[in-house]
Amino acid sequence: MKNAVKYYSVGALLYCPANRAGIAESIINQKFGDKFSLALCLEDTIGDDCVEEAEEMMRGSLEKIYRSSQKKVFYLPRIFIRVREAEQIVRLMKMLGKVSEIINGFILPKFSLDNADAYIQAVRRVNENVKSPVYMMPIFESPSLINLRDRYDILYKLKEKLDQAEELVLNIRVGGNDLCNVFGFRRHSNESIHKIHPIAGILSDIITVYGRDYVVSGPVWEYYDGPGWESGLRQELEDDRLCGFVGKTVIHPKQIELVNEAYQVSREDFDDARQILGWDADSRFLVAGSSASERMNEYKVHANWAARTMMMAEAFGEKGGL
Repeated sequence: MKNAVKYYSVGALLYCPANRAGIAESIINQKFGDKFSLALCLEDTIGDDCVEEAEEMMRGSLEKIYRSSQKKVFYLPRIFIRVREAEQIVRLMKMLGKVSEIINGFILPKFSLDNADAYIQAVRRVNENVKSPVYMMPIFESPSLINLRDRYDILYKLKEKLDQAEELVLNIRVGGNDLCNVFGFRRHSNESIHKIHPIAGILSDIITVYGRDYVVSGPVWEYYDGPGWESGLRQELEDDRLCGFVGKTVIHPKQIELVNEAYQVSREDFDDARQILGWDADSRFLVAGSSASERMNEYKVHANWAARTMMMAEAFGEKGGL
């Protein structure tokens, strides 16, 4: 289990096309608040014949953000670039020059056995000449995961590759919409992806393989307006959290606050986690009633939960406080 808050604090990852005009001004003026991360996308949100133009527009936006950050104080989110292929990673870092200091990492779409080695090698290469680590966040969304006979082998083989660079893997991400697209599925605003059993099975398998060693983020929620979108998002976030996901990909600023609220830690959980972590492991009694006298706390079976809860509290805060 990850034991540093940096892995939990990506939180709400706001996706934005890399060629979006005005994104720099929105960041500099804190239009989206002060508790989110930013993904600049050069892949699915960009036309195939617009990539070079989008890269140039992204460079201009990042230069503006970088220059402003040298002159005044504002919330600078963690910034990630979603690339199309491994070779972009090294090329973009060179193109950005000193501005690359505000880049926290790269998002690796459709991560698969076909591209994993190239992606990992590229991220390792850019880390040879930086002051702070440049992380990777692979996305599990390849249609190759659909085939039950191959899925387990693929997931474990990919984990073996990622484990060789584990210190550079900030999050594992999942592409819920891409996986739904294979079947022609699309959930409505009152439907959780965890109720779509063929997709939920894939998500569960990803958590089973990666959840003990990595933080895995929840799939995107595509509704941001209209009847029931908020209640629908809250329900899916509740399902995400129960199933072991931390954080979520978002596509509209209105979703950010709901994601952050969903991962705040309750006072009861916070108090119980602190009690469990403060337990004397040599005590004759390793079980006791909870702080609110409502449930059982047992050191041997709740220690990992307690450690994870305290990381979440540091990353997202406590409900009604902290």
